[in-house]
Amino acid sequence: MNEGSPIIVALDVGTAAEAVALATTLAPHVGGFKVGIGLLSGPGPGIVGALARIGPVLADAKIHDIPSQAAAAAFRLGEYGARWVTAHATGGREMLEAVAEALARGSSGTAGVLGETVLTSLDGAALASIGLGDRPGKLVARLARVCAAAGIEGVVCAAKELGDVVQVAGGLTRVATGIRPDGPLEGDDQRRIASPVEALARGADLLVVGRPITGAADPVAAAAALAALVA
Repeated sequence: MNEGSPIIVALDVGTAAEAVALATTLAPHVGGFKVGIGLLSGPGPGIVGALARIGPVLADAKIHDIPSQAAAAAFRLGEYGARWVTAHATGGREMLEAVAEALARGSSGTAGVLGETVLTSLDGAALASIGLGDRPGKLVARLARVCAAAGIEGVVCAAKELGDVVQVAGGLTRVATGIRPDGPLEGDDQRRIASPVEALARGADLLVVGRPITGAADPVAAAAALAALVA
């Protein structure tokens, strides 16, 4: 692994075997791996354990349920070796606290919760359509306060809202998604994007990067180039 690298590569592939093979080749250039609900609900949470043998794993489960059920899911992911687990901050402080406590037990204290704030696929119009009229940054800041009050490790947000997080909850680990080194991708469903350099300048601690690496003609070369850019 490239220890100290802010790059967390999103392994949004179809099978566990593909994920492990890709992680193995990318490991020298990245700081960790993200597995999303596709792999967690297909091959299952065992993929977390397989990847944890290679490097740190962000289990992007986006947990959002009543506290008891949310805690049960977090405990198992901790047992499998996740370094981070995501949970929707809109689940509220009680849910986040339950997730954090269960994850700590499952991981023997080695894992932390990241609060998912506003998905990068949502813009102001999309938020308004579901009754959330605030600009994304205002909503992210409000949810970051909830995360800080719950005592969890960090938050996940778009790079453009990192400044809002720094202002209200500067002690949280800040994870930026929607990272696009060369601008939007064809068919991109992420609306609030930023370059890795911009994200780091705005205060990101970790950068989740998927398709710009995994969808490249040469994923290893793409990862190496990005690692050099953010070094």
